[in-house]
Amino acid sequence: MQRTASAHWSGGLKDGKGTVSTQSGVLNQTQYSFSTRFENGVGTNPEELIAAAHAGCFTMALSAQLGNAGMTAESLDTTAKLTMDKTDAGFTITAIHLEVKAKIPGADKAKFEEAAQNAEKGCPVSRALNAKITMEAQLVS
Repeated sequence: MQRTASAHWSGGLKDGKGTVSTQSGVLNQTQYSFSTRFENGVGTNPEELIAAAHAGCFTMALSAQLGNAGMTAESLDTTAKLTMDKTDAGFTITAIHLEVKAKIPGADKAKFEEAAQNAEKGCPVSRALNAKITMEAQLVS
């Protein structure tokens, strides 16, 4: 399986502008710039896209792990909070914290926690990132 995305940039770092597009067309020349990355400009940025990819990947992995444990979620809601720090090597993604709230009628708490841990370790995006990844999983009613 292969997936593609592309980026275009014109101008300098601070005054330039770029767009990103995905093979599926969900992102089609979506704007990004210095201000969307380091300030509060309108558009997206690479770190936001990584956080979205991680939240989506983890949530699907958790659904699979729950199925392996004989559970089906009514709902899974995951937020990925990405931290980027300036290090000696330059700006670096240093951590991602996943927060998941799961609504699973009749869930076994121990099996849920094990499924969540397996999903965090087994998610392909988790394995691709060289950052500290933490997770907090909650069963909600």
